[in-house]
This record gives sequence, structure tokens and C-alpha cells, in this order.
Amino acid sequence: MRPLTEQAVRDSFVNCSRGEAKRLATPRDLGELPWDDLDFLGWRDPGAPDRSYLVAELEGDLVGVALRLPSSRRGFLHRSMCSLCLTTHPGGGVSLMTARKAGAAGREGNSVGIYVCADLACSLYLRGKRSPGPGSRFEESLTTEQQIARTVGHLSAFLAKLRD
Repeated sequence: MRPLTEQAVRDSFVNCSRGEAKRLATPRDLGELPWDDLDFLGWRDPGAPDRSYLVAELEGDLVGVALRLPSSRRGFLHRSMCSLCLTTHPGGGVSLMTARKAGAAGREGNSVGIYVCADLACSLYLRGKRSPGPGSRFEESLTTEQQIARTVGHLSAFLAKLRD
């Protein structure tokens, strides 16, 4: 992913008002992120544990979405799989995140959900730069580049649902 400025991040949001985008907490370390290893920018809001944000390129445009997590999260003993990168996590390592749809549909309360790595670090899991523990990645016959392409495809499909 190409490095982004705070203003580019704020301008990319499609499912919140300009005022909401102006007030949201952006990552403080934008200049220090491993941009070459990221397929999208994702972060949790440190001041609001039920909010996360994701910015990705879709058909050449930056698309940012505000995501919500369920208000009550329980720690389960089972493992869950991320719908984007197919990494499995123990307990609460995967969360259902919902995003209000863009435009009139979003104003009417319509949303789309996806199960995703709770820390939004899918890109780093794919590249082996982060691991939630043993057995968290299935051994696949796909190359890392093919896995990245699959993840980007899953993300693009999710973002397209928000803009429909």
C-alpha cells in the first residue's frame, strides 16, 4: 500500500459524515507504518473500544469505512477464522465488525458485517510478520502473493457491498 497522509485518510471515508471523519482518531504513527507490508490500513480507536477503521484502495480510489464491534464481547475457548486473510485466532481474536452502508442506504440504517482479525493486522499475518500462535495459519498450496491477492479480493467484495 502507498503511504497515506492523515488528510487522505480522513477524505477517504464513504460511510460517515465529513464531521465524523474529521473527529475520528487516526493512527499517530502513519509515517512509521510498514506500508510495503500493508494491503490496507486498519486500526482500532484507542478511545472507543467499539470502533475500528479501515482504508483500502478499490479500483484506484481510496475507500475508508468506519466499523463497529459488538458492545459485549465474550472470551470463547474456540478458534475463529478471519473472513479476509483466513487466519484463525483463539478466543476473541476475530470479531464481527459491521459498517454502515454508504449513502441513502446507510442513512436508513442498513449495514454489512464481516468477521475479521480483531487487530486488523491481516496483512502482517499473511506475510508471517505477526502470529496469533501455533496453528493460526493453515498450510496452503498458494504462494504468499496468491494469498494476498485472495485477501484483497475478499476485502474488495466487502467494500463493494458497502457502496451498493
